[in-house]
Amino acid sequence: MTSEPRQLGLADALSPVRSLADEDRASVISLIQELVGIPTRGGIDPCEPIIDRVSQWLTEHDLPSRRLHDMDTGRAVALVCDITGHHPGPRYILNACLDTAPFGDSSTWHHEPTSGVIENGWLYGRGSADCKAAIAIFMHIVARLYEVRSRLCGSLTLLFDADEHTGNFGGAKRYFGGPDAPRGIRGVMIGYPGMDELVIGGRGFLRADLTTRGEAGHTGSQRAVHNSNAVEKAAELVRLICGYRTPGSVDPVLGLSPKVTVTKIAGGESYSIIPDSCDIGVDVRLTTSFDETSGKKLIEAVVAQVDEQSSSPSPTTVTFHESWPAYRLDEKAHVRVALTCAAERHLSKQPTAKVAGPSNIGNYLAKLGIDATAGFGVRYRNLHGANEKIELATIPAVQAIYHEAALRLLSP
Repeated sequence: MTSEPRQLGLADALSPVRSLADEDRASVISLIQELVGIPTRGGIDPCEPIIDRVSQWLTEHDLPSRRLHDMDTGRAVALVCDITGHHPGPRYILNACLDTAPFGDSSTWHHEPTSGVIENGWLYGRGSADCKAAIAIFMHIVARLYEVRSRLCGSLTLLFDADEHTGNFGGAKRYFGGPDAPRGIRGVMIGYPGMDELVIGGRGFLRADLTTRGEAGHTGSQRAVHNSNAVEKAAELVRLICGYRTPGSVDPVLGLSPKVTVTKIAGGESYSIIPDSCDIGVDVRLTTSFDETSGKKLIEAVVAQVDEQSSSPSPTTVTFHESWPAYRLDEKAHVRVALTCAAERHLSKQPTAKVAGPSNIGNYLAKLGIDATAGFGVRYRNLHGANEKIELATIPAVQAIYHEAALRLLSP
Protein backbone atom coordinates (compact mmCIF):
# COMPACT_ATOMS: atom_id res chain seq x y z
CA MET A 1 0.00 0.00 0.00
CA THR A 2 2.72 2.43 -0.93
CA SER A 3 1.99 3.54 -4.49
CA GLU A 4 1.35 7.17 -5.38
CA PRO A 5 -2.20 8.45 -4.81
CA ARG A 6 -4.21 9.12 -7.94
CA GLN A 7 -3.82 12.46 -9.67
CA LEU A 8 -6.13 15.22 -8.54
CA GLY A 9 -9.28 15.31 -10.64
CA LEU A 10 -11.38 17.69 -8.57
CA ALA A 11 -9.57 20.96 -9.17
CA ASP A 12 -12.80 22.94 -9.06
CA ALA A 13 -13.65 21.44 -5.65
CA LEU A 14 -10.08 21.71 -4.40
CA SER A 15 -9.44 25.38 -5.00
CA PRO A 16 -11.90 26.85 -2.46
CA VAL A 17 -11.14 24.57 0.51
CA ARG A 18 -9.53 27.37 2.54
CA SER A 19 -12.39 29.76 1.91
CA LEU A 20 -14.83 27.03 2.93
CA ALA A 21 -12.84 26.48 6.12
CA ASP A 22 -12.93 30.19 6.87
CA GLU A 23 -16.67 30.16 6.26
CA ASP A 24 -17.07 27.23 8.68
CA ARG A 25 -14.83 28.72 11.38
CA ALA A 26 -17.54 30.09 13.67
CA SER A 27 -19.59 26.90 13.39
CA VAL A 28 -16.56 24.72 14.14
CA ILE A 29 -15.66 26.76 17.22
CA SER A 30 -19.23 26.68 18.48
CA LEU A 31 -19.34 22.91 18.06
CA ILE A 32 -16.02 22.46 19.86
CA GLN A 33 -17.40 24.46 22.78
CA GLU A 34 -20.49 22.26 22.87
CA LEU A 35 -18.42 19.08 22.83
CA VAL A 36 -16.02 20.34 25.51
CA GLY A 37 -19.07 21.15 27.62
CA ILE A 38 -20.01 17.46 27.66
CA PRO A 39 -17.69 15.64 30.12
CA THR A 40 -16.38 12.40 28.60
CA ARG A 41 -13.55 11.27 30.86
CA GLY A 42 -12.59 7.77 29.80
CA GLY A 43 -13.94 5.16 32.19
CA ILE A 44 -15.63 7.83 34.34
CA ASP A 45 -18.33 9.64 32.37
CA PRO A 46 -20.94 8.03 30.11
CA CYS A 47 -20.31 8.70 26.43
CA GLU A 48 -23.93 8.45 25.31
CA PRO A 49 -24.55 12.23 25.67
CA ILE A 50 -21.72 13.19 23.32
CA ILE A 51 -22.58 10.38 20.91
CA ASP A 52 -26.14 11.69 20.89
CA ARG A 53 -24.99 15.26 20.16
CA VAL A 54 -22.60 14.29 17.38
CA SER A 55 -25.20 12.00 15.83
CA GLN A 56 -27.78 14.80 16.00
CA TRP A 57 -25.45 17.25 14.23
CA LEU A 58 -24.72 14.75 11.49
CA THR A 59 -28.43 14.03 11.02
CA GLU A 60 -29.13 17.76 10.74
CA HIS A 61 -26.64 17.81 7.85
CA ASP A 62 -28.22 14.79 6.11
CA LEU A 63 -25.39 12.51 7.22
CA PRO A 64 -26.61 9.19 8.65
CA SER A 65 -24.53 7.66 11.42
CA ARG A 66 -24.51 4.40 13.32
CA ARG A 67 -23.25 3.28 16.70
CA LEU A 68 -20.89 0.41 17.27
CA HIS A 69 -21.39 -1.63 20.42
CA ASP A 70 -19.02 -3.77 22.43
CA MET A 71 -19.66 -7.40 21.52
CA ASP A 72 -19.63 -8.49 25.18
CA THR A 73 -21.19 -5.63 27.13
CA GLY A 74 -23.42 -4.07 24.49
CA ARG A 75 -22.10 -0.65 25.45
CA ALA A 76 -21.70 1.94 22.67
CA VAL A 77 -17.98 2.32 21.93
CA ALA A 78 -17.95 4.33 18.69
CA LEU A 79 -19.93 6.43 16.26
CA VAL A 80 -19.45 5.90 12.53
CA CYS A 81 -20.56 7.98 9.55
CA ASP A 82 -19.93 7.00 5.93
CA ILE A 83 -20.14 9.08 2.79
CA THR A 84 -19.91 7.12 -0.43
CA GLY A 85 -18.88 8.62 -3.71
CA HIS A 86 -20.80 7.87 -6.89
CA HIS A 87 -17.76 6.12 -8.36
CA PRO A 88 -15.90 3.02 -7.10
CA GLY A 89 -12.71 3.43 -5.13
CA PRO A 90 -10.96 2.72 -1.83
CA ARG A 91 -12.08 3.65 1.66
CA TYR A 92 -10.29 6.22 3.80
CA ILE A 93 -11.02 7.02 7.42
CA LEU A 94 -10.87 10.14 9.58
CA ASN A 95 -10.41 9.01 13.17
CA ALA A 96 -10.59 10.84 16.51
CA CYS A 97 -11.58 10.00 20.08
CA LEU A 98 -14.72 11.17 21.86
CA ASP A 99 -13.50 10.38 25.36
CA THR A 100 -10.81 12.34 27.18
CA ALA A 101 -8.22 12.18 29.92
CA PRO A 102 -9.39 12.89 33.51
CA PHE A 103 -9.60 16.48 34.77
CA GLY A 104 -6.98 16.11 37.48
CA ASP A 105 -7.18 18.71 40.23
CA SER A 106 -9.84 21.15 39.00
CA SER A 107 -8.53 23.84 41.35
CA THR A 108 -5.40 24.14 39.19
CA TRP A 109 -7.44 25.16 36.13
CA HIS A 110 -7.91 28.84 35.28
CA HIS A 111 -11.35 27.94 33.93
CA GLU A 112 -13.57 24.94 34.58
CA PRO A 113 -12.47 21.89 32.55
CA THR A 114 -15.80 21.83 30.69
CA SER A 115 -16.15 25.60 30.28
CA GLY A 116 -15.02 26.00 26.68
CA VAL A 117 -14.02 29.54 27.60
CA ILE A 118 -12.24 31.57 24.90
CA GLU A 119 -9.49 33.86 26.14
CA ASN A 120 -6.88 35.68 24.04
CA GLY A 121 -7.54 33.48 21.04
CA TRP A 122 -7.34 30.18 22.94
CA LEU A 123 -10.23 27.84 23.79
CA TYR A 124 -9.89 26.11 27.15
CA GLY A 125 -11.23 22.74 28.20
CA ARG A 126 -10.46 19.09 28.68
CA GLY A 127 -10.50 17.37 25.34
CA SER A 128 -10.30 20.60 23.36
CA ALA A 129 -7.01 19.37 21.89
CA ASP A 130 -7.47 15.62 22.30
CA CYS A 131 -9.60 15.34 20.29
CA LYS A 132 -12.80 17.40 20.20
CA ALA A 133 -11.36 20.01 17.85
CA ALA A 134 -10.56 17.25 15.36
CA ILE A 135 -14.06 15.82 15.73
CA ALA A 136 -15.68 19.17 14.94
CA ILE A 137 -13.32 19.81 12.02
CA PHE A 138 -13.82 16.34 10.55
CA MET A 139 -17.61 16.66 10.82
CA HIS A 140 -17.57 19.89 8.84
CA ILE A 141 -15.26 18.37 6.21
CA VAL A 142 -17.57 15.42 5.70
CA ALA A 143 -20.55 17.75 5.40
CA ARG A 144 -18.70 19.63 2.65
CA LEU A 145 -17.65 16.44 0.86
CA TYR A 146 -21.20 15.14 0.94
CA GLU A 147 -22.15 18.07 -1.27
CA VAL A 148 -19.72 16.90 -3.99
CA ARG A 149 -20.18 13.14 -3.54
CA SER A 150 -21.21 12.76 -7.18
CA ARG A 151 -17.58 13.42 -8.12
CA LEU A 152 -15.94 11.27 -5.45
CA CYS A 153 -14.36 7.86 -6.04
CA GLY A 154 -14.61 5.59 -3.02
CA SER A 155 -15.72 6.27 0.53
CA LEU A 156 -14.76 8.42 3.49
CA THR A 157 -15.66 7.30 7.00
CA LEU A 158 -15.77 9.18 10.26
CA LEU A 159 -14.76 6.89 13.12
CA PHE A 160 -15.12 8.46 16.55
CA ASP A 161 -13.88 6.17 19.33
CA ALA A 162 -15.64 6.48 22.70
CA ASP A 163 -13.34 3.99 24.44
CA GLU A 164 -9.84 5.28 23.67
CA HIS A 165 -8.57 6.97 26.83
CA THR A 166 -9.43 3.86 28.82
CA GLY A 167 -6.58 2.22 26.94
CA ASN A 168 -9.02 -0.25 25.39
CA PHE A 169 -9.36 1.45 21.98
CA GLY A 170 -12.69 -0.35 21.98
CA GLY A 171 -14.25 1.64 19.17
CA ALA A 172 -11.35 1.18 16.78
CA LYS A 173 -11.03 -2.52 17.58
CA ARG A 174 -14.75 -3.03 17.11
CA TYR A 175 -14.66 -1.25 13.74
CA PHE A 176 -11.50 -2.74 12.28
CA GLY A 177 -11.68 -6.16 13.95
CA GLY A 178 -15.40 -6.82 14.33
CA PRO A 179 -17.39 -9.38 12.35
CA ASP A 180 -18.69 -6.63 10.07
CA ALA A 181 -15.31 -4.94 9.52
CA PRO A 182 -15.22 -3.15 6.15
CA ARG A 183 -12.89 -4.15 3.36
CA GLY A 184 -10.79 -2.05 1.06
CA ILE A 185 -9.45 0.35 3.68
CA ARG A 186 -6.58 2.22 2.03
CA GLY A 187 -5.58 4.44 4.94
CA VAL A 188 -6.49 6.26 8.14
CA MET A 189 -5.81 9.84 9.23
CA ILE A 190 -5.92 10.32 13.01
CA GLY A 191 -6.64 13.81 14.29
CA TYR A 192 -4.30 14.02 17.26
CA PRO A 193 -3.27 17.68 17.71
CA GLY A 194 -0.11 19.57 16.81
CA MET A 195 0.79 21.59 13.70
CA ASP A 196 4.57 21.34 13.82
CA GLU A 197 4.82 17.61 13.16
CA LEU A 198 3.11 14.99 11.05
CA VAL A 199 3.33 11.74 12.99
CA ILE A 200 4.05 8.91 10.57
CA GLY A 201 4.98 6.14 12.99
CA GLY A 202 5.63 5.13 16.55
CA ARG A 203 7.38 2.68 18.80
CA GLY A 204 5.34 -0.41 19.58
CA PHE A 205 4.78 -1.96 22.96
CA LEU A 206 4.77 -5.24 24.85
CA ARG A 207 3.29 -5.50 28.34
CA ALA A 208 3.82 -8.24 30.87
CA ASP A 209 2.76 -9.14 34.40
CA LEU A 210 5.24 -11.12 36.47
CA THR A 211 4.32 -12.86 39.73
CA THR A 212 7.10 -14.11 41.97
CA ARG A 213 6.35 -16.91 44.46
CA GLY A 214 7.56 -17.52 47.98
CA GLU A 215 6.58 -19.41 51.13
CA ALA A 216 4.32 -17.72 53.65
CA GLY A 217 5.22 -17.84 57.31
CA HIS A 218 5.42 -15.76 60.46
CA THR A 219 8.28 -13.28 60.33
CA GLY A 220 9.22 -14.16 63.91
CA SER A 221 9.14 -17.93 63.53
CA GLN A 222 12.38 -19.93 63.68
CA ARG A 223 10.81 -22.43 61.28
CA ALA A 224 10.33 -19.76 58.63
CA VAL A 225 13.85 -18.36 58.75
CA HIS A 226 14.73 -20.00 55.44
CA ASN A 227 11.39 -19.38 53.74
CA SER A 228 11.61 -17.84 50.27
CA ASN A 229 10.41 -14.21 50.34
CA ALA A 230 8.44 -13.28 47.21
CA VAL A 231 9.00 -9.54 47.66
CA GLU A 232 12.76 -9.94 48.02
CA LYS A 233 12.74 -12.14 44.93
CA ALA A 234 10.76 -9.47 43.11
CA ALA A 235 13.26 -6.82 44.19
CA GLU A 236 16.09 -8.81 42.62
CA LEU A 237 14.04 -9.31 39.48
CA VAL A 238 13.37 -5.56 39.23
CA ARG A 239 17.06 -4.81 39.75
CA LEU A 240 18.03 -7.04 36.85
CA ILE A 241 15.26 -5.74 34.58
CA CYS A 242 16.40 -2.17 35.21
CA GLY A 243 19.81 -3.18 33.94
CA TYR A 244 18.19 -3.56 30.52
CA ARG A 245 16.45 -0.18 30.49
CA THR A 246 17.70 0.38 26.94
CA PRO A 247 18.04 -3.16 25.59
CA GLY A 248 19.07 -2.22 22.08
CA SER A 249 20.67 0.45 19.96
CA VAL A 250 18.91 3.24 18.07
CA ASP A 251 16.69 1.71 15.42
CA PRO A 252 17.76 2.94 11.95
CA VAL A 253 14.15 2.98 10.71
CA LEU A 254 12.57 4.81 13.64
CA GLY A 255 15.49 6.80 14.99
CA LEU A 256 14.55 5.62 18.50
CA SER A 257 15.81 2.97 20.92
CA PRO A 258 13.78 0.23 22.61
CA LYS A 259 13.03 0.86 26.27
CA VAL A 260 12.08 -1.25 29.30
CA THR A 261 10.23 0.20 32.30
CA VAL A 262 9.01 -1.40 35.52
CA THR A 263 5.58 0.14 36.04
CA LYS A 264 4.19 -1.68 39.10
CA ILE A 265 5.28 -3.57 42.22
CA ALA A 266 2.64 -4.91 44.61
CA GLY A 267 3.04 -7.56 47.30
CA GLY A 268 2.81 -8.36 50.98
CA GLU A 269 -0.09 -8.31 53.41
CA SER A 270 1.21 -7.67 56.92
CA TYR A 271 4.35 -6.82 58.86
CA SER A 272 4.23 -10.26 60.47
CA ILE A 273 3.79 -12.38 57.34
CA ILE A 274 6.50 -13.40 54.91
CA PRO A 275 4.95 -12.62 51.50
CA ASP A 276 4.27 -15.59 49.26
CA SER A 277 3.56 -13.58 46.10
CA CYS A 278 4.50 -10.27 44.53
CA ASP A 279 3.28 -8.75 41.28
CA ILE A 280 5.43 -6.74 38.87
CA GLY A 281 4.29 -4.84 35.79
CA VAL A 282 6.70 -4.34 32.89
CA ASP A 283 6.31 -2.16 29.80
CA VAL A 284 8.62 -2.67 26.81
CA ARG A 285 8.75 -0.11 24.00
CA LEU A 286 9.51 -1.89 20.74
CA THR A 287 11.31 -0.93 17.55
CA THR A 288 11.53 -2.63 14.18
CA SER A 289 14.81 -4.27 15.21
CA PHE A 290 13.79 -5.04 18.82
CA ASP A 291 10.35 -6.54 18.32
CA GLU A 292 7.80 -8.49 20.36
CA THR A 293 9.82 -11.70 20.19
CA SER A 294 12.95 -9.88 21.37
CA GLY A 295 11.05 -8.35 24.29
CA LYS A 296 9.61 -11.68 25.38
CA LYS A 297 12.99 -13.39 25.20
CA LEU A 298 14.56 -10.67 27.36
CA ILE A 299 11.92 -10.91 30.08
CA GLU A 300 11.93 -14.71 30.07
CA ALA A 301 15.73 -14.81 30.32
CA VAL A 302 15.82 -12.47 33.33
CA VAL A 303 13.03 -14.42 35.04
CA ALA A 304 14.85 -17.72 34.45
CA GLN A 305 18.04 -16.26 35.94
CA VAL A 306 16.28 -15.16 39.14
CA ASP A 307 14.33 -18.41 39.48
CA GLU A 308 17.52 -20.42 39.16
CA GLN A 309 19.10 -18.51 42.05
CA SER A 310 15.99 -18.58 44.25
CA SER A 311 15.12 -21.11 46.94
CA SER A 312 11.43 -20.82 46.11
CA PRO A 313 9.87 -24.12 45.05
CA SER A 314 7.52 -22.29 42.66
CA PRO A 315 8.74 -20.49 39.53
CA THR A 316 7.78 -16.96 38.59
CA THR A 317 4.74 -16.80 36.35
CA VAL A 318 4.86 -14.54 33.30
CA THR A 319 1.73 -13.31 31.55
CA PHE A 320 2.18 -11.41 28.30
CA HIS A 321 -0.61 -9.12 27.17
CA GLU A 322 -1.48 -7.52 23.86
CA SER A 323 1.46 -6.24 21.86
CA TRP A 324 1.49 -3.75 19.00
CA PRO A 325 4.42 -3.48 16.57
CA ALA A 326 6.53 -0.43 15.83
CA TYR A 327 5.89 1.16 12.45
CA ARG A 328 6.93 3.93 10.11
CA LEU A 329 4.95 4.91 7.03
CA ASP A 330 6.65 4.64 3.67
CA GLU A 331 7.30 7.99 2.02
CA LYS A 332 4.86 7.05 -0.75
CA ALA A 333 2.00 5.95 1.52
CA HIS A 334 -1.22 7.52 0.23
CA VAL A 335 -2.30 9.29 3.41
CA ARG A 336 1.18 10.62 4.10
CA VAL A 337 1.58 12.00 0.58
CA ALA A 338 -1.89 13.56 0.57
CA LEU A 339 -1.45 15.36 3.90
CA THR A 340 2.08 16.47 3.05
CA CYS A 341 1.03 17.93 -0.30
CA ALA A 342 -1.94 19.70 1.26
CA ALA A 343 0.20 21.13 4.06
CA GLU A 344 2.62 22.53 1.47
CA ARG A 345 -0.24 24.54 -0.03
CA HIS A 346 -1.69 25.89 3.20
CA LEU A 347 1.21 26.36 5.63
CA SER A 348 4.26 28.59 5.37
CA LYS A 349 6.25 26.17 7.53
CA GLN A 350 5.89 22.51 6.68
CA PRO A 351 5.31 20.00 9.49
CA THR A 352 8.23 17.69 10.17
CA ALA A 353 7.64 13.97 9.67
CA LYS A 354 8.06 12.34 13.07
CA VAL A 355 8.06 8.87 14.60
CA ALA A 356 6.55 9.15 18.07
CA GLY A 357 8.02 7.57 21.18
CA PRO A 358 4.62 6.61 22.61
CA SER A 359 2.44 4.18 20.71
CA ASN A 360 -0.94 5.09 19.24
CA ILE A 361 -3.78 3.48 17.36
CA GLY A 362 -1.59 3.66 14.25
CA ASN A 363 0.47 0.81 15.71
CA TYR A 364 -2.65 -1.33 16.00
CA LEU A 365 -3.52 -0.50 12.40
CA ALA A 366 0.01 -1.38 11.28
CA LYS A 367 -0.59 -4.81 12.77
CA LEU A 368 -3.58 -5.09 10.42
CA GLY A 369 -1.58 -3.82 7.44
CA ILE A 370 -3.40 -0.46 7.28
CA ASP A 371 -1.46 2.78 6.75
CA ALA A 372 -2.14 5.55 9.26
CA THR A 373 -0.91 9.03 10.03
CA ALA A 374 -1.12 9.48 13.79
CA GLY A 375 -0.99 13.15 14.46
CA PHE A 376 -1.57 16.46 12.76
CA GLY A 377 -4.01 19.03 14.04
CA VAL A 378 -4.60 22.32 15.79
CA ARG A 379 -1.92 24.01 17.89
CA TYR A 380 -2.36 23.23 21.58
CA ARG A 381 -0.97 23.61 25.06
CA ASN A 382 -1.11 21.42 28.19
CA LEU A 383 -2.35 18.19 26.65
CA HIS A 384 -3.83 16.00 29.43
CA GLY A 385 -2.80 18.66 31.97
CA ALA A 386 -4.53 21.55 33.67
CA ASN A 387 -5.64 24.32 31.30
CA GLU A 388 -5.62 22.24 28.15
CA LYS A 389 -6.31 24.67 25.32
CA ILE A 390 -6.22 25.13 21.55
CA GLU A 391 -5.29 28.11 19.37
CA LEU A 392 -8.40 29.04 17.41
CA ALA A 393 -6.47 30.75 14.61
CA THR A 394 -5.05 27.39 13.52
CA ILE A 395 -8.44 25.76 12.90
CA PRO A 396 -9.07 26.91 9.28
CA ALA A 397 -5.66 25.78 8.02
CA VAL A 398 -6.04 22.35 9.62
CA GLN A 399 -9.52 21.97 8.15
CA ALA A 400 -8.33 23.04 4.70
CA ILE A 401 -5.42 20.58 4.81
CA TYR A 402 -7.54 17.58 5.75
CA HIS A 403 -10.26 18.63 3.30
CA GLU A 404 -7.77 18.89 0.45
CA ALA A 405 -6.11 15.61 1.43
CA ALA A 406 -9.47 13.84 1.35
CA LEU A 407 -10.26 15.30 -2.08
CA ARG A 408 -6.90 14.12 -3.40
CA LEU A 409 -7.44 10.62 -2.05
CA LEU A 410 -10.98 10.35 -3.43
CA SER A 411 -10.34 11.93 -6.82
CA PRO A 412 -10.51 9.98 -10.11
